[in-house]
This record gives sequence, C-alpha cells and structure tokens, in this order.
Amino acid sequence: MSNYARTDRVGQQMQREIAELVRLQINDPRVKLVTITGVEVARDYSHAKIFFTRLDGKHDEALKGLEHASGFLRSQLSRSLKLRIMPQLHFVYDASVENGSYLSQLIDKAVASDKLSAEKAEPTAE
Repeated sequence: MSNYARTDRVGQQMQREIAELVRLQINDPRVKLVTITGVEVARDYSHAKIFFTRLDGKHDEALKGLEHASGFLRSQLSRSLKLRIMPQLHFVYDASVENGSYLSQLIDKAVASDKLSAEKAEPTAE
C-alpha cells in the first residue's frame, strides 16, 4: 500500500516540475496556454500519463508540441527527481474542464428556464 502512496507523491512532484518547465523553459508557441492538470505514474515507474488542458481549445497542436518537447522534459525531470527509472512521458488531453464548463452552462440554462416558467405561471395582481 505504501508503494501506491509513493507513486502518487512522485506524480504530484512531476506535475509541479513539468508545469514549471512548460511555463518557463519551453518556447514552443504550441505549448503556450497549457495547464498540467494531473500525472499518473505506473507502479513500476516505466510510464507516466501527463494530463493537460489548454485555455483556447487547440489541444491537438498542444499535444504535438508537448510530444515534441517530451525528451527535453524527461531529461530535465531526471535532474530534479532522483529516480532509478525515469518514466516515459505520455500526454493526454484532459477534457474534464471542458465538460465542467458545458455542465455549468446547462445548469444556468435550466435555472433561467425555471425562472421564466415561474414568472409566467404567477398570476398578476390587478
């Protein structure tokens, strides 16, 4: 059980490091506006899924930019994280932010519709 806790801690540290590297050291315009939302590390540390989102929705080009920079990111991580095996980095678009925004819009529409229905059903006092 403690091994899972260690992989979680390594994932959190990788998330912080990668976010910092993307923000400060990668000059690729495809990678601008990228936010690292999470990292899942395999139990044997051979692979790591890095979840990201991009504010302007151009996640395909951001994915290409991140994959292009993965060698650089991995080498920089190996300097800051003292692991025997540095995981292969796999980037995955995280649609949860988009889904949350969509659900929020649906809720807002439903609330507005309920208010409109309530106002129509309410008799006017004359």
